[in-house]
Amino acid sequence: MYDPTPRRRLPPLNAIRAFEAAARHLSFTKAADELAVTQGAVSHQVKALEAWLGVTLFLRETRAIYLTREGQQYLAPVRAALDAIAEATRRLEVLDPRGPLTVSAIPSFVAKWLLPRLADFRAAHPDIDVRISADDRLVDFARHDVDLAIRMGNGDWPGVEVVKLMDEDLFPVCSPALLAGDPPLRRPEDLAHHTLLHDDMRQDWRAWLMAAGVAGVDPTRGPGYTDSSMVIQAAVEGQGVALGRSALATADLAQGRLVKPFEVALPASFAYYVALPPGASGNAKVRAFVDWMLAMAVEDESILAAPRYS
Repeated sequence: MYDPTPRRRLPPLNAIRAFEAAARHLSFTKAADELAVTQGAVSHQVKALEAWLGVTLFLRETRAIYLTREGQQYLAPVRAALDAIAEATRRLEVLDPRGPLTVSAIPSFVAKWLLPRLADFRAAHPDIDVRISADDRLVDFARHDVDLAIRMGNGDWPGVEVVKLMDEDLFPVCSPALLAGDPPLRRPEDLAHHTLLHDDMRQDWRAWLMAAGVAGVDPTRGPGYTDSSMVIQAAVEGQGVALGRSALATADLAQGRLVKPFEVALPASFAYYVALPPGASGNAKVRAFVDWMLAMAVEDESILAAPRYS
């Protein structure tokens, strides 16, 4: 009897994934980081694939790897096939509201905005399990297991649905203890006698001081932190005055752990946006999470619009 089922000769999927990631990064180490395995595991999978195919896919040198001609020819259809599988899976998940909701967000946003509020979402939607991925890399929804991403930028990202979440303002924040300390912190000029805390955007203090019309304060001095959430936490601990980012400082302001000693606020160049794969807004759990975040952002506006926290 004729069997219409095609008999496909396919290599192991894990080996294919290892090859595609290594070829995209031209690095076994970076591929291992992406796939959450060891560098040795990626190398082993690629060698197994080469043995299965009977060809060499990479030229290996001491500090680099390169695709051979056969590797280059193999990469394009392999990548297209993986993209097709990921897209088919995503479309099926959009139709099926079950399973966890995976949210990718900037680490500082996760630590100071999302986590302090997440219990509220769980209380309102106990049937939706949220998985948080703290990451600031670009998200490829066709390859990454992510339902939505929260990023800073101008929102001009082709190929995805974009929802503006909130603007961001910059303003000094500090522990309440610093206001009446020795020396006190009553006027912007008093910053000359206090430690300034910085994130990687050290030029922001200079811009704020200019906007406030303050001279005589060195905007370059003071310790720096690679993550903005650490700057806010250092201010909570009384280690100095941070130039707070509104989204990251609001929860601590509302709880009284921080105060906002001055009225002057500097609008940031970028805003927070939610990025969604096409069609994902039709997913009930995605829509519920986005609507909840928008409601929380409105609450933040009312908190920040209140009289000075001092």
